[in-house]
Amino acid sequence: MNSVLKLENINAYYDKSHILFDLNLEVEEGNAVCILGRNGVGKSTTMKTIMGIMNPKNHNRTEGRVFLNGQDIAGLLSYQIAQKGIAYVPQGRHIFPTLSTKENLLIAGKKGVDGSEYWTLEKIYTLFPRLKERENSMGGKLSGGEQQMLAVARGLMQNPKLMLLDEITEGLAPIIVKQLEDIVKELVSRGVTILVAEQSVNFALEVAKKCYILEKGAVVHESMTADLSKETIAHYLGT
Repeated sequence: MNSVLKLENINAYYDKSHILFDLNLEVEEGNAVCILGRNGVGKSTTMKTIMGIMNPKNHNRTEGRVFLNGQDIAGLLSYQIAQKGIAYVPQGRHIFPTLSTKENLLIAGKKGVDGSEYWTLEKIYTLFPRLKERENSMGGKLSGGEQQMLAVARGLMQNPKLMLLDEITEGLAPIIVKQLEDIVKELVSRGVTILVAEQSVNFALEVAKKCYILEKGAVVHESMTADLSKETIAHYLGT
């Protein structure tokens, strides 16, 4: 199976603080892969490194290689990386509060790098009927769960080859988490490749085929999620 994303010997620094240590990771086409770990272990930093948003002006820097479909994209600007087919759903949602749900979606709409236009507004509304119901509501008036669905849907409107989902279940009620779980499974079944960074072990194990566990910025465990033992989870994640 083709490797869509491959990280090789990634090191990341915030000023003088060393955050990621020789991190290696691979995501194969059509699969969901999760990065698990407690708060502060480097999950979001990994996502930011992929997207090229470790800002040198703030003395942040990265080392190592990031391959997207075999091409090294390390060193490119974040908008150039996005143009190559990666949709990033950051922690904290970052939707436009003064635009309607529909406007939030339309502003993100574009063809995929291969010219595909699979994810249209109609298909988004089929997958997220709640967003159809709320299409005229301002983004800032949506509930936390609705905002999170909108953030994921907005990423899909870019018709990406790869989606990065950073802590999308954070602070949400279990019923909303279950809905997001079903949506991510549905996306994988439709051929979307996904990298998920999560604290929620149950969510990650439900949606992902392969799992990497981070501790202090390094990969300490790598396995298929089906082979992840309760002992390993308890040892590294405390749950």
